Amino acid sequence: MVSRDQRRRQLAREKYERQQQRRSTAQRKARRRNVVLASALAVALAAGVTAYASTGLTGDDQGADRAAAPSPSPSPSKAPDPCNRPAKGAPSTKTWKKEPAMSLDTSASYAAKLATTCGAIELKLDAGKAPHTVNSFAFLAGQGYFDHSKCHRLVDEGLHVLQCGDPKGTGQGTPGYTIPDENLKDPRLKGGVYPAGTVAMANRYDGQSEKTRNTGGSQFFLVYQDSKLPPNYTPFGTVTGGMDVLKKIAKAGSTPDPQTGNTAPTATVVIDKATVKKS
Repeated sequence: MVSRDQRRRQLAREKYERQQQRRSTAQRKARRRNVVLASALAVALAAGVTAYASTGLTGDDQGADRAAAPSPSPSPSKAPDPCNRPAKGAPSTKTWKKEPAMSLDTSASYAAKLATTCGAIELKLDAGKAPHTVNSFAFLAGQGYFDHSKCHRLVDEGLHVLQCGDPKGTGQGTPGYTIPDENLKDPRLKGGVYPAGTVAMANRYDGQSEKTRNTGGSQFFLVYQDSKLPPNYTPFGTVTGGMDVLKKIAKAGSTPDPQTGNTAPTATVVIDKATVKKS
């Protein structure tokens, strides 16, 4: 005959096993969703609109795209946040009607620093190869546009990128203007691979209509591991310091966001301050 204590222990063990099974199922669904999102050639690296060239799916990670992939399940218990609290301040709400006037010295070198809650990330900007992009990036940094903004998207399966540059933190924010695509034939993009350390612009290109080209804005992504992507996203710099910071963010994993369909970094990744200097 089973005693009361034995029965209680049995029930506790069964409850624990059910919890573990639910967590395992949630993790598998989250990984499968990331693979589905990442395997589409034109990854969801869009400023305001997510585009998939290989399937023709467009939208802000909703509608047809959501039907094609499993709905996000409740995320498993989070690991400890490896990053610090954000500095006091609010994200920018500024917008502009047109691209800023060119004030860049294309023969000079420019360096950027992203002081984030997870550590400093330093960039070398290619002013000569992508003058419009670097000019816009420097302008926005000077206006404090990136300050106090979240890096809202992390892809850590199939592709390996951290996406930032949207003060709204939703993937839909823009500075109000667009900039042209540049440097798409950069020899570093060999075999349709954006190598680790690449800094590139997101855009609204849908992989089909030329009308959706030249639609970069403020959102950019940092490649922390070689990622296979079609050369549709302006490479405008390289990471010169802080790859360990990106690896730390990636190691903490991502969490599906049922509202946007994005996978957000589990870590609290906020750009406290962004600066660009002529070097």
